Amino acid sequence: MLRTILLLTASNIFMTTAWYYHLRHTGWPLWKAILLSWLIAVFEYCLMVPANRIGYENGFSAFQLKITQEVITLIVFAFFAVFVLKEAFHPRYLISFALLLAAVYVMFKK
Repeated sequence: MLRTILLLTASNIFMTTAWYYHLRHTGWPLWKAILLSWLIAVFEYCLMVPANRIGYENGFSAFQLKITQEVITLIVFAFFAVFVLKEAFHPRYLISFALLLAAVYVMFKK
């Protein structure tokens, strides 16, 4: 389970960087942003596919993998938005995250 979560986290760091890093560089031509994003996203796929395979083979359902990945994505994105994009973190985001964590709890509850 830990290996799956670590791989999902690493893949989401690459994914978030691929999707949002170019926002700091609005002067780049769009083709450059797209090309760089695709080059970074290759690494995301190289981690996400094994994460899902390992997780699925070790007891995660596809639904559990997806919801877990979404929560990890939001956590990684929150750090990225605050520390890389220098955006403010509003308290309402905490409420949104808490509701998503409640969804994860409900999904894993037997």
